[in-house]
Formats: sequence, C-alpha cells, structure tokens
Amino acid sequence: MLPELGQFSLILAFCLSIILGSLPIVGASTNNLLWMSLARPLAAGIFVFLAISILILAYAFATDDFSVQFVAQHSNSLLPTRYKLTAVWGGHEGSFLLWTFMLSGWMLAVAIFSKSMPLDFVARVLGVLGILCVGYILFMLATSNPFDRIVPLPPAEGADLNSALQDFGFIIHPPTLYMGYVGFSVVFAFAIAALLSGRLDAAWARWSRPWANVAWAILTIGIALGSWWAYYELGWGGWWAWDPVENPPLITWLFGTALIHSLAVTEKRGVFKSWTVLLAILAFSGSLLGTFITRSGLLTSVHAFASDPGRGVFILAILGIAVGGSLLLFALRAPLMKSEFGFEPLSREIFLLANNVLLVVAAASVFLGTLFPMVYQALTDNLISIGPPYFNAIFVPLMGILVVLLGIGPITRWKKTSLVFLTSQLSKVAMLSVVLGVVIPLVIVLRFSFAATITIVLAAWILLSMLRDIKNKTANKPDLRSGLKALSGSYYGMQLAHIGVVVMMIGVALTSSFSAEKSVLLAPSESIDLGDYQFQFNGTLPVTGPNYIGDEATFIVTKGGNPVTELYPQRRLYLASGTPSTEMAIDAGILRDLFITLGEVKENGAWSMTIYIKPFIRWVWLGAILMACGGMLAAADKRYRRLRSRSEEKAVNSGRAGLRTAI
Repeated sequence: MLPELGQFSLILAFCLSIILGSLPIVGASTNNLLWMSLARPLAAGIFVFLAISILILAYAFATDDFSVQFVAQHSNSLLPTRYKLTAVWGGHEGSFLLWTFMLSGWMLAVAIFSKSMPLDFVARVLGVLGILCVGYILFMLATSNPFDRIVPLPPAEGADLNSALQDFGFIIHPPTLYMGYVGFSVVFAFAIAALLSGRLDAAWARWSRPWANVAWAILTIGIALGSWWAYYELGWGGWWAWDPVENPPLITWLFGTALIHSLAVTEKRGVFKSWTVLLAILAFSGSLLGTFITRSGLLTSVHAFASDPGRGVFILAILGIAVGGSLLLFALRAPLMKSEFGFEPLSREIFLLANNVLLVVAAASVFLGTLFPMVYQALTDNLISIGPPYFNAIFVPLMGILVVLLGIGPITRWKKTSLVFLTSQLSKVAMLSVVLGVVIPLVIVLRFSFAATITIVLAAWILLSMLRDIKNKTANKPDLRSGLKALSGSYYGMQLAHIGVVVMMIGVALTSSFSAEKSVLLAPSESIDLGDYQFQFNGTLPVTGPNYIGDEATFIVTKGGNPVTELYPQRRLYLASGTPSTEMAIDAGILRDLFITLGEVKENGAWSMTIYIKPFIRWVWLGAILMACGGMLAAADKRYRRLRSRSEEKAVNSGRAGLRTAI
C-alpha cells in the first residue's frame, strides 16, 4: 500500500507542476495578481509531495520490500542499513526521483528567499521551474517509475547494490553533485523570466548572482567529492581520468564559472547582457547533457544508470524542447539586450570577456572529446577512444592562459586602464612569481620538473597579484584594518575562490610531477622500497563483513628505519552478487599520501599489489573546498538581501498592495 501512496504523491506533484508551469506565467503576462500569488504555495506543495515519494521509497529499501522492482534490483537483505537507504539513488529510477526532489527544493528556496523581488518576476521564475518539473515527473511516470511492482510473485531476495557504490563516498557524492547540477536550473529560470518580461537590466543579474554562486559552489564540492571517491575507491591512485560520465559536470562547471563572472559585469557595468543570458542557457544545457549521457544507454559505467534507449530518446526530447525553446526565445529577444555603457580595449571588461571565452572554449573542447566517440560509433558502428592525451593537450594550455588573465583582471580598472599603470603594478609580481616557481619545488621535493615549475609560477602569479590588488584597495584608508573592513563580502569571496585555485594548482603540479608508484608481487615477510619509504608485507588474515568475506593484508611502513604507519588493504568478495572488490589502504597527510591496493593471490601465498606515494594530493581537494567557500561567501554578501533602487522597492510594494486588494 505504501508504494502506491508514493506513486500517488508523485502524480499529485505532477498535477501541481502543470498548474505552476501555466497559471503564474499567464498571470504575469495578464497582470493577474491572484494567479501570480499561487506560485509560492504551489512550489511548496510540489516539494511536500515529492518529499513524501522519496521517503516512501527509502522506507521500502529499509524494510526490504522486494515487491518493488527498483528495490529488488538494487538492494539485498544483507546490505547494511546505511547503504539500503542510499541505494535510493543507486539506480536510474531512484536517482531521477532524487534529482527532481532537489529541483523542488531549489524551487522552495526561491519561493522563500525572493521577498525582495517583484511578484511578476517570481511568478515567471517559479513557472519556468514548474515546466521543468512537468517534464521530469512525466519522464518518471512514463518510463522510469520507481514504484513499479513485481506481481504476482515478488522475489524472496533482492539483487545487490554495485560493490563500488557500497562506500561512504556514494552517500554524499551523488546528492551533492545533483544539488549543484540542478541549481543552475534556477539561474536558467531567472534568465528565461528576464527574457519573458523584457527586463534585461542590472536588477535581474543582481537577483541571479547569489543563486549562481551557490549552485557553482555546491557543484564544485560535488566534483571534488567525485574526484576523491575515484581516488580511493577505484584502486588506481588517480584523481581525474577524463571519464565520459564525469566530464559533463566539468562542462557545466566551466560554463557556470564563466556565468558568475559575466553576471558580475552585467550587474556592475550593464554590459554582456546577451552573453550572460546565453551562458545561463549553456550551464543549464550542461546539466541536462549529464543526465542524457548517464541515462541514454550510450555508456556502460559504474556512473551510468540506464541502458534503455527509449529513456534516452525521452530525455533527448526534454533537452531539445528546453534548450531549443530557450535559444529561440533568446534569438527573439536579442534586440532588447543592448549594453548601457562602452569600454576601451584595455579594461577589466575585456579581461573578463577573455576569461569567459577561454572557459567556453575549454568546455567546448571537453564536450567534443566526450561526445565524439559516441557519435562516431553511432554512425560507423566502430569504436574509437579519446583519452587523456587529447584533453590534456587542449585543456591545460587554455587553463594556463586563463590563469595569466586571472592575475591581470583584478588589477585592471573598469572602462579604461593605462598600460603604464598595469606594467608598474605587475612587473615586480611577475619577477617574484618566477623566482618562487623555481625555488618552491626544489625546496619541497628536492627535484626539478619543468611542468611543476611553470604551474607554481602561475600559482604565485595569482596569489601575488591578489595581494597587490588588496594593497591598492586599502591604500587610501586611514589604516589597514579599516581598509579591509570596507571591502565587500563578494570581494572576499572572489579572493578566497582564487586562493583555492592557487592551492589546487600546487596540488596538481606536485602530485602529477612527483608521484611514485610500483606494482609488485610480495610474499609474507618480504618488503619493497619506494621513495624514502619501506613497505613490509606481513601476510593476510580472513575478514568477514555484513555482506562480504575477504582477506586483509598488513603492511608496516618505515622511513629511515623509523616506523611511520600500518596499512590494511583488503580484497573482498560480496556474497549476494559474487563480485570481487578491493578496499584500498591510505595513510593520508597534508604533504603526502601512502596508498596500497591489493590485487590477487598467486602461488606460494604471494600477492600482487600496487603501492603509491602521492605528494600534496590533498591540496587538490583542499583547493576545491576553498573555492566553494569563496562562492558561498560571495553569495552571502548582504547587498543581495536588500533592494537596490526605489523603483524596485516601489514595484514590490505595489505588487503586495495589489495582491491584498485582489484577495
């Protein structure tokens, strides 16, 4: 009975979505205040009914209700409870329900935190999000119902959750990634609402900025969690492999990064309006692309959920209608999007535009490398592989140029900047950056690498130019403290995000250039040296878990004869599915990781294994955390929580007064 209630709640959410996607938008165009006022309660209702649906599905997993087909396919009575609950997003149907529920959560947030916006604009924003909900819920009801029953004889036991997904990383990575993905739907809705209303001024850019920053920050964490999960779960010691399923989040992130910079220019200078709207559409398109790839049957991967081409066609139709319709509206409204002010060839506007172009070109190159093999196979029925050499050859130089601009941009001035001024500001910064880039790797690892040196030079360039900018902005204040206090929260957010870029670059440079690994075959009591460390293998012992059996190895790690740590990698066999799996052992540190993955047992009790030393690998994810914190700090700027002009305040107050009269 409960699964049917979950199905009923899904249908009710669908009905409310149809109303939300129609009445408030019509009300905004006809100035019907009552219809516009329905937007907020409808958004809350959709959230409630989708919450009921996902809670009922989670309860079905928790109680081993194998009469529900989705539960029978992705759970087992031996599965630990925490993985039973998170198996909700372990397959296609449940993950899409989570996706749609998160969209409703963003809708509710817009309804709650949009009190300072005119009612007609809020109605259009929530109406656009309601239309998206209609498409998503219809997709579930038509092709991907998570509440389908197995009748008349349900199985006594379920299958099992993929062994790679039975991990803490799976609990937090997909929800975070989805939350960031779906967040760009809100910015897309703001852009479409602005196009519908014809209000393409600085106000809509200011209203959109905090939402874009929060979505970007959450997506940054989601991608970092995926990188961290791949690092310790897949057993190869890497942190990014240009996987065709993990690339779409990066594409969305690149478009989102361009968007948050372009929104800043549109708000402050009234330029790049059409470009900003286009970036909002592209960022949203990137999120739909990720959905299409993982659910179209084009790929077979631990990340991919569906292998039914019919579902892929449905999602492709959603993508075509949403993106095609928005681009058509964009083309029709393009004449309205004229810049309010001009600027010189050497100005902050130009550097931010160059920043945007590089990010879009980088996203396009990743898109091409990801989709080309699939298109080629569809056309020729032959396989072709595009791997890291292609991506690195194109992506890395583009990011290098971007980093150079990242150091120059904040120093420049709006509208016009003198070349003499820039030279005087940055000449010493450039020289000191080169010195630091040469010295730092030599001091830290006592080795030279050209790639590491160039990367550290660029990282120092960003950091030193940032300090120079802070000095310039506080120079005319009575003292440093008052100068720093006068700077805005969005400025500090920007600088913190740039510090995150610096930290990540250092981590990428040092771990890519100076990592060490060795694949060996060791018998008990044998040892192997790698770098400055000695790894002694002391044999294995059997281990038994709630739903697996296996062997656990013991390693004693020493350095210069002094004990460092003990590591215990495992080789498991999951009972329900018979799937073998490896659990890595990692001694994590801020300066280096020691990493062991256990292979298979050979003759005479010897085991195959791979041992890694990964210097500064944690800095990659620390940088991502700092970047995300910077995005959140910028979004929390208090100026986004108040009205900026008398005309906006008058519009909001008149809308409230009119609504009271209508009621």
